[in-house]
Amino acid sequence: MTDSDNELVHLELVSGVATITLDSPRNRNALSAQLRRELLDHLEHCADNEAVRVVVLTHTGTVFCSGMDLTESQGASASEQGVNEFPRILQTLWKHPKPVIARVAGPARAGGIGMIAACDIAVAGAKATFGFSEVRIGVVPAVISVTVLPRITPRAAQELFLTGEVFDAARAADIGLLTAAVADDDLDAAVARYVSALAKGGPQALAATKAMLSAGSGDLAAQFADKLTLSASFFASAEAQEGIRAFAEKRPASWVPAE
Repeated sequence: MTDSDNELVHLELVSGVATITLDSPRNRNALSAQLRRELLDHLEHCADNEAVRVVVLTHTGTVFCSGMDLTESQGASASEQGVNEFPRILQTLWKHPKPVIARVAGPARAGGIGMIAACDIAVAGAKATFGFSEVRIGVVPAVISVTVLPRITPRAAQELFLTGEVFDAARAADIGLLTAAVADDDLDAAVARYVSALAKGGPQALAATKAMLSAGSGDLAAQFADKLTLSASFFASAEAQEGIRAFAEKRPASWVPAE
């Protein structure tokens, strides 16, 4: 068996388009340690490769990304939580010198939404749904807020971060999380149209334009550092550990009022 057979994230480069595919459908493309490591490696490789003009982030299976791998979060201390490594992925996506398109053909939750928000362009099919599920397992959507809040409207953030309710692709486009929501059958054509349009731009001009557009976001490293302590401490808290157990056992958490 080759190393590629064990990969959870694949990279394919064709005619200047680098397609990075999350391929861990057994756990709904959760952000496990291996997946995080391979995703970051591929993103950094694409940044340094002059042959890459556009990056497309996509997935196999029915789910784009379900967020952090909660099986790895159970029993881990704040310093051992995988969320500690996640800011580097989000910052790499946000500041990537090549245009990055998220192709979303299924549900995204929590950290998966953070990655979508960090991409330059995000297109989803009708089967895609979204939800900031953190509060429902007793954690705070702190790290992903750095990329999500600049994208979506304040009222939508207030509602969706606090309730954790699921919303569809049309709503995601309305609030600014997505560039476009399209019919499932039109998803690949929509992504191809954006790829073609981006490839017409000069590589240096695109990189400089991206830097200009993100200049208003401030010091991302400082923002992530500020949010990371809050996020990791909640993942390790007694409340979150109960929420994670409840999720795994498919039961309501202890704080949910009995009906």
